[in-house]
Amino acid sequence: MDAQPEGRSRPVPPVVLALRRLPNPRLTGIGAGLFAAASMFVLACLDELLFEGSSAVFGALFLPVSALTALWVRPADLVTAPIIVPIAFAVGVIPISGGTSGFAGQTMALVTALAVHAGWLYGGTLIAGLIATVRKVRLMRQRQRQRRMLLAAETARAAQPPRRPQR
Repeated sequence: MDAQPEGRSRPVPPVVLALRRLPNPRLTGIGAGLFAAASMFVLACLDELLFEGSSAVFGALFLPVSALTALWVRPADLVTAPIIVPIAFAVGVIPISGGTSGFAGQTMALVTALAVHAGWLYGGTLIAGLIATVRKVRLMRQRQRQRRMLLAAETARAAQPPRRPQR
C-alpha cells in the first residue's frame, strides 16, 4: 500500500494507516452506553480475577474505553459521550469495589470506590469530552464549508445569463 495518497506532499505515517483500517462503527447514544458499560463490567471482572481488583489496572483500562466510546458514538449523539462514560465507570466498579453482604454494605463500598478512583473517572470523562468536542467542531466546520460551496454554486448559476432554446 502506498503511504502517500494523491495530492499530498508528505507521506502518511504508518500509525495513521493502521488506524484507518480499524473498524469505525457508529453507535447510537444507547448503543454507546451499552458498549461502555458492558466493556467496563467485563474488564472489571477480568481485573478482579487476574489482578485482584487493582484500581490502577481498572483505571488504565477505563481511559481507552472512554476514548472508543467518544469515537464510535454517531455524530447526532455526540453530547452523550461525556455522560455515558461516568455511568459505565460506576457499573464497572461494582465487581472490584468489595464490600460486605447486603445492600447497604455494597452501596457504601461502591460510593467509597467511586470517591477513591475519582482521578480515573475525571480523566476518562475529560478524554470523552475532548474527543466529542473536537468531533463536533470538525462536523460544524464541514457543514459550514458545504453551505458556503452550495451558496457559491447558486450565486454562480444565478449570475449566468439565461440560455435561449434553439429551434
